[in-house]
Amino acid sequence: MRLFKDLTEREILALAISSEEEDGRIYADFAESLREEYPDSARVFDDMAAEESEHRRMLIDNYVGRFGTHIPLVRRQDVRGSVSRKPAWQVRQAGIDAVRNQARQMEVDASRFYAEAAGRSTDAGIRKLLGDLATAEIEHQRAANAIEAKRLPGEARAREDDSARRRFLLQVVQPGLVGLMDGSVSTLAPVFAAAFATQNSRDAFLVGIAASIGAGISMGFAEALADDGKLSGRGTPWLRGLVCGLMTVAGGIGHTLPYLISNFWTATAVAGAVTVLELLTIAWIQWKYMDTPPVSAAAKVMLGGALVLGAGILIGSA
Repeated sequence: MRLFKDLTEREILALAISSEEEDGRIYADFAESLREEYPDSARVFDDMAAEESEHRRMLIDNYVGRFGTHIPLVRRQDVRGSVSRKPAWQVRQAGIDAVRNQARQMEVDASRFYAEAAGRSTDAGIRKLLGDLATAEIEHQRAANAIEAKRLPGEARAREDDSARRRFLLQVVQPGLVGLMDGSVSTLAPVFAAAFATQNSRDAFLVGIAASIGAGISMGFAEALADDGKLSGRGTPWLRGLVCGLMTVAGGIGHTLPYLISNFWTATAVAGAVTVLELLTIAWIQWKYMDTPPVSAAAKVMLGGALVLGAGILIGSA
């Protein structure tokens, strides 16, 4: 990698051209990936990609007028200290807010880079060029804000935010909650039955681990095979299955780990306390994301957990 201070004015201009081209393609990728689910935001990124294309055209015209038609390939990754861009698909997976934040950060990063580089440059021509580029990026930020205000008014933004929230609930929260409930409640009986039948922490721990992992695999496959998500809007099956499976294992592991304590009664007391925390967590998630009244959620979860726990203790004691 080369130092920025070692680049010639020609190479700096070539770097600006390649950077504008890369950013324009990222905006175009954002627009394409958002077009079906967030059409208003897609139009915002279409306009931003067009802005980048115009900047690139102006830079090329400037370059050709000063240095000729051959533009050397100088990219950000070739220059030490340059900002790097995450792939558009990776940002898109994090949700619509992550895409919007990334777009704003792209403009801020470019402006800061050019401004800092101009401040360190001693060559008058290069200093002016970098200063002009920094100013162009600042103006682009303002243009982007204006485009967003035009293309994405308050109602459209609220509508897309609400859609994103519903999608998060369907694709992550619901399968995760199902898995957590199954792991936390269904494994209580075998864990405490084994504990009271043997009064041996190691035996209870092995049963708990086996029950948790087995339930996680079963619930993961069941959720993934339930539907393909196209009609229900519940997202990709593998993601739902993974979330559900992992949360099932987590729910069962919680009250299993205390049985690593060698003293049986101490381990059982800690496991009981952890079980109460697990059930309260489930009730909180239902209240937070499913609009279930808190008292009702806690009562239902506690009652179900108590019944399963009591069944396990009775069977083990018998």
